[in-house]
Amino acid sequence: MKRLLLFVVCFWVCVGSILPAGLGAEELVRKGETLDLQRCIAIALSGHPGMQAAIGTIRAGDSRIGQARSGYYPQLNGSAGYSRTNPTTSIGSAGQAYDSYSSSVSLSQNLYDFGKTSTQVKIQELNRDSSRSDLDNIRTQLSFGVKQAYFGLLQAGKNRDVLREVVGQFQQHLDQASAFFEVGTKPKFDVTKAEVDLSNAKLNLIKAENAFRLARVALNNAMGLPEAPDYEVTDQLSSQRVEIDLEEILRKAYDRRPDLKAIAVKKQSLEQSIELARKGYYPSVTGNAGYGWGGGSFPLDQGWSVGAQLNVPLFNGFLTKYQVTEAQANLDVLTANEALLRQTIDQDVKQAWLNLREAADRGVTAELIVRQAMENLELANGRYASGVGSPIEVTDALVAASNAKLAQISALYDYKLAQSSLEKATGEP
Repeated sequence: MKRLLLFVVCFWVCVGSILPAGLGAEELVRKGETLDLQRCIAIALSGHPGMQAAIGTIRAGDSRIGQARSGYYPQLNGSAGYSRTNPTTSIGSAGQAYDSYSSSVSLSQNLYDFGKTSTQVKIQELNRDSSRSDLDNIRTQLSFGVKQAYFGLLQAGKNRDVLREVVGQFQQHLDQASAFFEVGTKPKFDVTKAEVDLSNAKLNLIKAENAFRLARVALNNAMGLPEAPDYEVTDQLSSQRVEIDLEEILRKAYDRRPDLKAIAVKKQSLEQSIELARKGYYPSVTGNAGYGWGGGSFPLDQGWSVGAQLNVPLFNGFLTKYQVTEAQANLDVLTANEALLRQTIDQDVKQAWLNLREAADRGVTAELIVRQAMENLELANGRYASGVGSPIEVTDALVAASNAKLAQISALYDYKLAQSSLEKATGEP
């Protein structure tokens, strides 16, 4: 299943990279189409603004590597100039004006800089690798957001269906109470009580329908398609209890979490930054050559030069010292953040693992309560139909049955959410 999901995600990421940037929601999701969870995740990973921003950051990192590598190549510059001068004599009278022309081509090449350029390239490569880990982290975050919204939509839909059923049951009870009242076997109280119960049920249904619409909006935004047309989703709100070893998933989390990998790469980059700052103490050797033309009239005189230059930093106001200190302090901060992240990962994994077990246990109990509540409702309806039950007994049984079903749906949602949280905490896509 994981391989299938990975294939689907990769396919849609590739599709998203070649589709036009202005592709609309209707081209990605057709009206009335039925989407499953994997398809929703693939849509989010193919075109969500967060993914596009992360991919753009990687492209910028590739460009910075090229900028750093430019130090390996020779630098060629050309210049040309013209000026007209009207000098003055020492006693203030004007001298003879003359023209001046100049042009030159210069070439310079870094011969040796004690590894400054190579270190800069290494730093930018590490920063680019860190951005790739950040991209993996964004994938994980987006996948979790889609899962949360997807299961939330399923929960809202099931809650709405339960409350629709409750409205129908209260309507039947009202019809039954009205019929009994017309023949004189039940008092008017039964009718008014049933009317009040039906109105309350309709009020709850209105809230549930709005919650369903809000859940759809949340899923649309999680996929990056706020203007998506109406669609259906596959019911994947079920629980299948699986025993999970806590120590094993903690080990996997430390090995796979992309944000932890990103910090590890950033630490390497900062270590290289310290080395680069220290290289500020070292000299550099540059070779240069030039060829130029100049004079007051054509043809211009020609000349050339070639040589090498040694640059030795003697004193720069302790600039290099403070640059080294800053780089070391940044590394210390990142090391502390890494330790903090490891604590957060430990908490996230344990919390999701405990929530998963609790939701599984609650789901078993909720299923039993639903069966008991439905049996109680059947008995209450039978007693009222036979003339020995009260409307309050029927109302209580209906409310208990609906609450039991809603609690069971909530347990299913909490189980899937805890399962998704555990996948996110362990860095699983």
